[in-house]
Amino acid sequence: MPYRRLPNTDTARVKAMKRALELSKKYPPDMLAFKQATLNKILAFLPLFEQAIMMQKEAHTRQVANSKEFTESFRKAKLYISHFLQVYNFAILRGEIKPSTRNYFGIDEKNGCLPDLKTENDVITWGQKVIKGENERVLKTGNPILSPKIAVVKVYYDEFVEKLNFQKMLQSISVRANDKVSSLRPECDKIICMMWNEVEEYYSQETVERKREQASRYGVQYVYRPSERRALQSGLSVAS
Repeated sequence: MPYRRLPNTDTARVKAMKRALELSKKYPPDMLAFKQATLNKILAFLPLFEQAIMMQKEAHTRQVANSKEFTESFRKAKLYISHFLQVYNFAILRGEIKPSTRNYFGIDEKNGCLPDLKTENDVITWGQKVIKGENERVLKTGNPILSPKIAVVKVYYDEFVEKLNFQKMLQSISVRANDKVSSLRPECDKIICMMWNEVEEYYSQETVERKREQASRYGVQYVYRPSERRALQSGLSVAS
């Protein structure tokens, strides 16, 4: 015997409630298979649920759209910070700058290895160190790195920080939108279940097949079990 299954997606939930509204416009209240009180609940709830879903989709769309720009700014910030330190190391190798000046960046003067820039925090940390360290060093030595200039590094670093903050804001908005939809789902499922129960009760005096047929008109979903589907496919009857 097929069993009833409530909608398991937000699209299906909205579809189920809209089906009820369509029938409420087609038939007078005394001919509807569910109660007027339930209809009133759908009328009050559905706009709120649809608005929450719309805001959820908009938040997700904005976050995805900004993600490409953020990823590119992240890549460039890493590139310029890393390139600056590479050029700095070359200047030391050529004897143009003393190894001890690495201390301005919080780097061991005997260690010419480049720092890991795998994460957002890595880029923030080393971007601050490089910009601050180079500015302090130039004030005392007057011998800046020219390719790339620290001012150029700072431009890409600042852009990355700006994009990062904006992306975090969009993520926060998206989380709140998701939470709002999630908080409404239990009430949505409760209303749909109530409506479907009333529909099945309305047709309870009909035969099982007739009841399912009429209830399906109201959007009630019946699902066959795998064994029942196989029986149907092989031409066997399914027990009611």
